[in-house]
Amino acid sequence: MVDGRDVAADAEGDGFFVGPTLFDNVTPDMSIYQDEIFGPVLSVVRVESYEQALELINTNPYGNGTAIFTNDGGAARRFENEVEVGMVGINVPVPVPMAYYSFGGWKNSLFGDTHAHGTEGVGFFTRGKAVTSRWLDPSHGGINLGFPQNA
Repeated sequence: MVDGRDVAADAEGDGFFVGPTLFDNVTPDMSIYQDEIFGPVLSVVRVESYEQALELINTNPYGNGTAIFTNDGGAARRFENEVEVGMVGINVPVPVPMAYYSFGGWKNSLFGDTHAHGTEGVGFFTRGKAVTSRWLDPSHGGINLGFPQNA
């Protein structure tokens, strides 16, 4: 539907670049469906029912993100709970969260054991330290740590 192969990339060095691209009537046997593509590429897979859509998504080996478009709050809630992916969009075409949420999918879409965005990314690159301290009021006349004493 939209061919992004003729993009003039404003980039230094060698690489592979594609502009916004839209594939319609994609089926599960196509490589465009079977490969996880990162870029401005959207594949539209058409199904007959909610159940067929859910099965299609949940049986896919990848689980990065998906979206549903509906005016039915119940259907949206059901989809949110039943779909097996890391990022869910409800009436949002690209379900990439804000920086303070984790970014990344489930299944084969996640490499390693942590996500690379949000608090989990910060946690990965942070060395935590726990400090427990107690400051007594000097008017108490000395340090009483509350230990039992033998008489």
